[in-house]
Amino acid sequence: MASTRVIGLDIGTTAVRGAELEFGSGGPIGKGGATLLRYGQVPLPMGAVRDGEATQPETVATALRQLWLQQKFSSRDVVIGVGNQRVLVRELDLPWMPLPQLKASLPFQVQELLPMSTDEALLDYFPTSEFDGPNGRTVQGMLVAAQRDTVTANVLAAEGAGLHPMMVDLNAFALLRSLARGDLAQRIVALVDIGASVTNVVIAVHGVPRLIRTLPLGGQNVTNAVAAALGIAGPEAEMLKREIGVGFAVGPEQAAAADAISNVARTLVEAVRNTFVYYSGNNPGAAIEVAVMTGGGSHLPGLGQYLSSAGRLPVTLGDPLAGLRFGKSMPRGALAGFESLVALPIGLAYGVAA
Repeated sequence: MASTRVIGLDIGTTAVRGAELEFGSGGPIGKGGATLLRYGQVPLPMGAVRDGEATQPETVATALRQLWLQQKFSSRDVVIGVGNQRVLVRELDLPWMPLPQLKASLPFQVQELLPMSTDEALLDYFPTSEFDGPNGRTVQGMLVAAQRDTVTANVLAAEGAGLHPMMVDLNAFALLRSLARGDLAQRIVALVDIGASVTNVVIAVHGVPRLIRTLPLGGQNVTNAVAAALGIAGPEAEMLKREIGVGFAVGPEQAAAADAISNVARTLVEAVRNTFVYYSGNNPGAAIEVAVMTGGGSHLPGLGQYLSSAGRLPVTLGDPLAGLRFGKSMPRGALAGFESLVALPIGLAYGVAA
């Protein structure tokens, strides 16, 4: 069987990121494993993407053209991700039927469950298990409903760069595929991807998603709070944020900035912790064993310790590169320090190759 190459494309708030993987015989679960052939990113100006949506499609398209020019990806076919507050994810049990038929029936089965018309939504279903219920064979899984325009904006930006989106996937599922492998696939884990303005939380049991939440906070909110408190520009606030961190002692001259950082970090950590508490309350006896952080916002000094203390569980930085081979033009050392940023594009590539 021939190898398969897939390009995962993450259109983020601060940058566009692409990863090209090559899978041998058997795809992601085959013995051949995956090889990372190319990875690259191009920064975006503030405001080009907001809350996961391309609000300036031409600007995003220009960055994508630059990314393809720099990295020389082998194809223009891509898998793009979506994930913000306008994407609803909820557990849903449905009468069993073959998956293609089940997905085709979603507009008729879920129209009363959605805060939007099914005509305005893109629907998908992720089955996780089956059981015999009162009405017979039943599928347990997760319904995904995205407002059509939140997906269309990113698709149009990609098409404006001459790319061909083959598939739109949920960022939370991509995060799961890129991290819940090896030892983590055998445990109960909380994956916390802290982007610039959106944080995705996925709780998975032995590699199967059980709870997904999207929180409207991220690292850029911390930077904005510092900039507003001190009346300084964003780049200066970003540097100061990373210098001070959260939970460390500071002098009087940095007290205002430290308070601004602490206030936003506290709100974010509490929202993540409340997600953990909600899961635990509905799943007694199946406690989360470890939290795994990714995303640019995860690098705020002290944030991992803060989350560990609030959630009362160990917290580690995720490494989506673990277990991957590297192509000749993609040495492992070239990605040192970028590991947390490649989780989404790698996970998106894994999805279409499954």
